[in-house]
Amino acid sequence: MSTPQATKCSLCSFNKLCLPQGLNDDDIARLDQIIARRRRVPRDEQLYVEGQPFHHLFAVRFGHFKTVQVSQRGEQQIGGFHMAGDLLGMEAIGTGQHTVSAVALEDSEVCEIPFARLQELVMQVPVLLQHFHRTMSREIQREQSVMLFLSHMRAEQRLALFLLNLSGRYAQRGYSSTSFQLRMSREDIGGYLGLTVESVSRQLARLKSDGLIALNNRDLRILDRSRLEALSSGMPVAEAACAA
Repeated sequence: MSTPQATKCSLCSFNKLCLPQGLNDDDIARLDQIIARRRRVPRDEQLYVEGQPFHHLFAVRFGHFKTVQVSQRGEQQIGGFHMAGDLLGMEAIGTGQHTVSAVALEDSEVCEIPFARLQELVMQVPVLLQHFHRTMSREIQREQSVMLFLSHMRAEQRLALFLLNLSGRYAQRGYSSTSFQLRMSREDIGGYLGLTVESVSRQLARLKSDGLIALNNRDLRILDRSRLEALSSGMPVAEAACAA
């Protein structure tokens, strides 16, 4: 792992998604003073591990991560996928130790935020406290969405909603909402959605053959967003085609 380096929130292209959102220049400068390090994490390496004591939050500067938890039966469960502008480590705030491991899906970089110093700053900057609460709320909503995946949706509906969610998150960051790369493996997608690898591959192939997406290895392009949205709402593929 490379040596940590200094960074500045004001120079980051994703600061409107991360903690500096809504802060004035003076408050961003104060935030810069506590976020003094950035850290490279090579592909497949762990940023932190399950059970490790909690001292820092991590803002993803570039790259992608997955969060992983090992079940009592020794199976890996994927808790989520994270990209530039996301905060990692919030699940550990209540217990004081990480309940998941964070693994880089590609060569990535994070800004390391000492939580004790962040607590001091949020008490002095109300806007920062408000944004931090919104960020935590967004993470809770994301976890609730996963529970919905696992309890009420058919396999094709889960996958369609997952792709639309990725599309929206990339658009929010200024990237294409229709053409992007799946940074995670089919196995990881299955672990997140509660599907087998075979089911994920089968559903992707079906979306491709039905003309909803184009797919070349991990390069994906959404061809028919309206049908994909209909499918995500619970409409079968054949009915989605008729509706279009």
